[in-house]
Amino acid sequence: METSLRLRGADSTSGQGQQLGLRIHAKQKLPLAYNALLQAHAEIDTATRKPSLLAILARHFFPQLSANVGAGVQLEKGNIFRYTLRGKKAVSFTHDGLLGLNIKGRLLADKNFKPRRKSGAVELAWTILDFRRGQDVRIKAGYELYRKMPYFQLRENNWTLNGYMDGKWDVRFDM
Repeated sequence: METSLRLRGADSTSGQGQQLGLRIHAKQKLPLAYNALLQAHAEIDTATRKPSLLAILARHFFPQLSANVGAGVQLEKGNIFRYTLRGKKAVSFTHDGLLGLNIKGRLLADKNFKPRRKSGAVELAWTILDFRRGQDVRIKAGYELYRKMPYFQLRENNWTLNGYMDGKWDVRFDM
């Protein structure tokens, strides 16, 4: 099981409805077949001490295309049911795959299959192995298509920092 602590913060202009604060996130992947798995997520908001996300997703990987797709269901904030579809395609610029472009999208629909939230992004990703002894670094610069928002990600072994041009940010520590 993969467990992480996730801290979401924002600037003083943050809109309402943001889930700010510390969350505990757990993810378990169960193999279903060759190149397919079932992925379960659970998240607890430490401020409310209640689940903020429960999700299950079937994912299929296409290694020859450097792509994957997924479909599943999730329960947000204890009572908001959603269907989810997602896909990702990676294009490598180097033979070792350490520099490339990711194209990804996600659709959340309500219980009547009406689309409620869409997201899509294009990102340049650069992985630097052994940046320093025992330290791997990944740098991403991306653009969220529906929000029209540039963002960046800096990952160092277990730590991840995400920042957005509107002042929002989050930090994740993978335990």
